[in-house]
Amino acid sequence: MTKGQASKAAAAMFDDEWTAAWMEEHLPELRQSASGQRVLYMSLAISLVVGLAAHVGGYALLSSVPVGLLGLFADLLQALGWSLWTGVVVALFVQVIPEVKRSQNAEAGPNREKTVLERSHSRRADRVRGQRRPRKGS
Repeated sequence: MTKGQASKAAAAMFDDEWTAAWMEEHLPELRQSASGQRVLYMSLAISLVVGLAAHVGGYALLSSVPVGLLGLFADLLQALGWSLWTGVVVALFVQVIPEVKRSQNAEAGPNREKTVLERSHSRRADRVRGQRRPRKGS
């Protein structure tokens, strides 16, 4: 199948009335799945599982056959697994967790930030007032 035939087949699939009606009915869900973080989370989960499996498999293979070409393969498999699952952990701490916190703060709205600022200013004012009071016994 050539590129032109594939695009015609895809266009014909969306010309179906039932498909178009279904897509219109489920449009908000489709937008959410296309713009959401589901693909990122699924790829991170799959990479974590594959990385842990490769790391453990490479370690088991390395401990049973430590020499020769199979030992090299075991060492490479263990290193691949290590790099995969540690990369997922780093991505979680660097990208995913800060993004989740950012979106939670955005959902809380500007009132939350105003309340936090007012609370911190009142605590600072209490500390300043407390420091200026004369000490007892002095």
